[in-house]
Amino acid sequence: MNIDLRFIQDSKLASVVKGYFSLNDISLPNGSYTVIPGLIDVHVHFREPGFFYKESIKTGSMASARGGYTSVCTMPNLKPVPDSVENLKQQLDIIDKDAVIKVYPYGAITIGEQGEQLADLKVLGNYVLGFSDDGKGVQSDDMMLLAMQTAKDLNLPIVAHCEVNSLLNGGYIHDGDYAKEHNHKGICSRSEWEQIARDIELVKKTGVKYHVCHISTKESVEIIRQAKKDGVDVTCETAPHYLILCDKDLKEDGSYKMNPPLRGEDDKKALIEGVLDGTIDMIATDHAPHSLEEKSKGLSGSVFGIVGIETAFQLMYTYFVKTGKMSMDFLLDLLVYNARKRFNIPQDNGFSVWDLDKDYIIDANDFLSKGKSTPFIGTKVYGENYLTVVDGKIAYKK
Repeated sequence: MNIDLRFIQDSKLASVVKGYFSLNDISLPNGSYTVIPGLIDVHVHFREPGFFYKESIKTGSMASARGGYTSVCTMPNLKPVPDSVENLKQQLDIIDKDAVIKVYPYGAITIGEQGEQLADLKVLGNYVLGFSDDGKGVQSDDMMLLAMQTAKDLNLPIVAHCEVNSLLNGGYIHDGDYAKEHNHKGICSRSEWEQIARDIELVKKTGVKYHVCHISTKESVEIIRQAKKDGVDVTCETAPHYLILCDKDLKEDGSYKMNPPLRGEDDKKALIEGVLDGTIDMIATDHAPHSLEEKSKGLSGSVFGIVGIETAFQLMYTYFVKTGKMSMDFLLDLLVYNARKRFNIPQDNGFSVWDLDKDYIIDANDFLSKGKSTPFIGTKVYGENYLTVVDGKIAYKK
């Protein structure tokens, strides 16, 4: 077996990989393979505790390992919400028991993610990587200011889902041509970028580390680009679906419904430019599994959220590396190193072994996640993972 290590940026990891294969008899099909460092996703929903029927720590982490991920950060829209150490402990106990990769929870910003009372950030800060009310934007300026001041004292980031509730007006897809042509209620871009702009001003006052979740609009890109030029401590993420699809690609299918929604073609172009010029720091998946029933009610009736952790690397590699838009090293910065640096995620010495020449059609029936809803079903991609190792243990093997 020929293992190609040329894309490993870390010499220590290269040594770990060579040592692992020298000590373990790993059976893989004949061929040439590429080893890449364990990927990091700073935005996933594993749904446990509270919504086991959608996903579990076990199935979510197994799906992550299949996708080449060895570290993930889980969002707090759970039941109970991790807004106290008592509630968080329920999640931590399941992680200790069932996770096959490293799983790092966020704590909630507000109690119950209701935006009305600050969660116990000072105590939670001993157990989490940062604070988020993901799924909801913090509507009160004063509440977000207080959260930022507290997080600043703890030297932990605020990880913001930015959405102005008063501007949503019952919308569920982008307020663009498709919505108008098919009589759907739209979500305006302003609902996202206006809250980012507000938060940037609060970051200037507090100096907190600030990270924006799943940006989707051209205005968001420009606001963050300017903030970085002004020296504001801000980072952000987007997801593969916002870089590959836009509202022109929508179908009357719940697998195309996510929040924020697929935006316009100009937004997609701006996001790609933002990735390439460094405005956008990370690619996250916003892996958000739901039951088949919940996603079977079209664009208007289905719940928000798609899965993505088993296909993210392949999509980014196919659409951006193979096409020459970015190098593999650049992609690994987006999928590993920028996240590790920003969130102080420990190096886990994890890696995965890929046949990057292997092409196949995405089929949700192959997913290890309980969630099967993705707009990329039937898409041809390159790159198949044969092995993921975390802390010297096999987390996934094809």
